Amino acid sequence: MAPRRITIALAGNPNVGKSTVFNALTGLRQHVGNWPGKTVERAEGTLHFKGYTVDIVDLPGIYSLSTYSLEELVSRKYIAVERPDVVINVVDASVLERNFFFTLQLMELETPLVIALNQMDIARSKGIQVNVKKLEQLLGVPVVPTVAVKGVGITQLLEKAIETIEKEPVKKQLQVTYGEEVEEKIGKLMEMMKNVQSVYPLRYVAIKLLEGDEEIEREIRRINPQIAATAKKLADEIEN
Repeated sequence: MAPRRITIALAGNPNVGKSTVFNALTGLRQHVGNWPGKTVERAEGTLHFKGYTVDIVDLPGIYSLSTYSLEELVSRKYIAVERPDVVINVVDASVLERNFFFTLQLMELETPLVIALNQMDIARSKGIQVNVKKLEQLLGVPVVPTVAVKGVGITQLLEKAIETIEKEPVKKQLQVTYGEEVEEKIGKLMEMMKNVQSVYPLRYVAIKLLEGDEEIEREIRRINPQIAATAKKLADEIEN
């Protein structure tokens, strides 16, 4: 039987060691080009692991999945439209709070996720101890401690990614709640959009409409201008 081909995307903030994870996974079996029609660099590599041919795509380092930059738009579109089998979110264990804003946005995209808790050596040197098991329970996502620069945890990361792909998808990821007032408006928009076809999950679309995300606003206005107008009104109510 031919080996099964799977795609893993690496996503994370700048300077979390994501490229080091990419290099540790792919070695010299990588090539760099541009995203189609974009000036943003696209790095890809391939490896063979446990009967799988694994394509690794290194997404641009970004702080959020809002579309203020080309890099953010490229990453969001790739995850939502191309649908990699799993996304490895590389986070810096020494500044978790700053990194988790992006992690929670990935979870709202409802993508299969594994977290690489990277730079554990730096965290330890700062006196930071991370309770990995507790973190997994809170997020509902596998967490693997790594020190990519020394190759520590890289094999376990691959194993966990493949395990996540092979498992039947169980929706037990944390759902971020935004408090009664905002949740009520998210619910109202989701109800209005129940017949809307989008590459993004409806809850994600509702949240982004309330944030004033230009790309999603344009898409929804094209499908149903009334939803976009209602979202604007609800966003103003929240702001007031």
